Order: sequence, then structure tokens, then C-alpha cells
Amino acid sequence: MIVALVALVLTLPASLLAVRGVLGWLRKKQIMDMPNERSSHSLPTPRGGGLAVTPVCLIGWLALLLSGYVLPGTGLAILGAALLLGLSWIDDRQGLPAGRRLLVHLGACALGLAALSPDCLIFQGLLPFWIDRVIALLGYVWFVNLFNFMDGIDGISGTETACIAAGLALLAALDGRDYAIAQPVVLFAAAMGFLFWNWHPAKLFLGDSGSVPLGYLLGWLLLDLAGQGHLAAALILPLYYLADATITLMRRLLRGEKVWQAHRTHFYQKALASGRGHAAVVRVILLANLVLLALALDSVWMPWAATAAAAIAVAVLLRQLNRMAKA
Repeated sequence: MIVALVALVLTLPASLLAVRGVLGWLRKKQIMDMPNERSSHSLPTPRGGGLAVTPVCLIGWLALLLSGYVLPGTGLAILGAALLLGLSWIDDRQGLPAGRRLLVHLGACALGLAALSPDCLIFQGLLPFWIDRVIALLGYVWFVNLFNFMDGIDGISGTETACIAAGLALLAALDGRDYAIAQPVVLFAAAMGFLFWNWHPAKLFLGDSGSVPLGYLLGWLLLDLAGQGHLAAALILPLYYLADATITLMRRLLRGEKVWQAHRTHFYQKALASGRGHAAVVRVILLANLVLLALALDSVWMPWAATAAAAIAVAVLLRQLNRMAKA
């Protein structure tokens, strides 16, 4: 617990200062996200906050690795996230073909799964090992991409990261796995430092260089959580992002749209388009995420009941976002 507190105290100011430094550099280099018909912002805004947030997270995890206070396989997870940071920054600057990005994402996620112990079975031993890993790989790649897709308004991914990371840390504490608390605390503190600059009106955006590696690191911790016997909690914590992104994808597929192209049809984007402010939409999502966090903790004792309640909570949230969109 002391290590986690130290990680919090060091990472939060490091994130605040690193984002401030990167913001100045982005402005100087005029690396801007220009508004277009699919944007949720109206002014040119620096894009690339991930150049600060991701290195802060990786340095924090590396320091924990050197101290020996980490999950097994953390070194490979750091390597995979660093690979995605490099790829995503290139994508931020000049764009990359979707197929090439997907191949690298598959490789990085395979590396992350290889870092898990063979005893860490995501589906609790209900499936043969190779099927367990194949399904986990596909789910991992989807999670990394949906985390990127959902980063569309001020404050949303910082809020989601902080809520999921807080839940992961609390669940590790409940399990008595002290060595597993500090890594999500690093992600929580880095997200909070970024939120200071990204809350509406945002002074800069995360960019792919932040959302993709953050999704990767969170996804890796969620897979480990599932492998520790808490599959319900691993699904509940990110359930809003999973639901909004997956339902939206299915709807776009049914309409015959090119699903890899940017759009404004997520539930939260429609709520914002109605005239609601970024902060108002994110506060509703934050409230729902706090409910999901509480239910994830409850799932340790009542997994089926907590999962059912979480599904209801997310359905209520999506309905509320729909109502905001039509108001």
C-alpha cells in the first residue's frame, strides 16, 4: 500500500508537468487537430497529449518493475505499450492504413497475452487453453481499438481511465494482492493529471498516442483480473465503453458504413450534438461509472447479480444519453 501511495504522489505531478510541457511543444510546432464535419470541437486544438501521458505511465511501471512490485510479465506489457506509442504517434502525424495498424495491434496484444501466466485463464478454465487465448486476443484487440474510438469529447477518456484504474486498484486491495495495486494507481494518477488540461474546454487532446496505449495497459490489467477469477468485475468496470462502442459498431455495419472511418454516432456524441456541453455529458458518464465501480467490487461476492445490475445501469445510461440527444 505504501508503494501505491508513493506512486500516486509522484505520478500525479509528473503527469501535470509533462502534459504542460508537451502542450507548449505542440503549440510551437502547430500540431493541431483541425475541426471538421465529424469533430466535436470548433477550434483548432493541440493533439498529442499521449506524448506526455503514455511515457509517464511507462516510466512509472518501469520504476515499479525495477522495485519488483508488479504483476508477472509487466516487462512485456511495457514493451507492447511502447510499440503502440510509436505506431500511434506516426498515425497521429500522418495517418496509417487501417490494416497496418490492425496488424501491429494484433502483435502487441499477442505479446501482452504471452506475458500472462499459462495458469491465468481468462474464462476460468471453462474453455481449452488455446480457445481461451484466441478469444482473449480478439477481445483485447477490440478493447484497444474501442478505447481509441470512444475518445471523442473533452474529458471522456481521462474519466474512463481513472474510473477503471481506481476499480482495479481497489479490487487488488480486496484480494490482498498488494503487489498489484500500484500499477493501476499509476494509470489513475496519470489520467487525473491529464484531465486537468483536458476537461472542457480542453487545452489539448490525448490523440492516438495516448488512447491506444492506455487502452492496451488497462486491457492487460483487466485480463489479469479476469484470470484471477474476477471475470465479472473485468467486464463490469469498462462496460459503458464496451456497450457504446459495440452497439454503435453493429449499427454501422448493418447500415453498410465503413466502420474504420471517423463518425459522430456514438451515444455520447449524439448527446453532445443536441447542444449539451462536453462537461454535462461526461458528468453523466462519470456517475454511471461510479455505479459500475461499486458493482465491480460487489461482484467479488455476487458475480451474477452484480453483472445483471451493471447491464441495467449501462442500459439506463444509454437511454439517458438518447434522451439528452432528443431534448
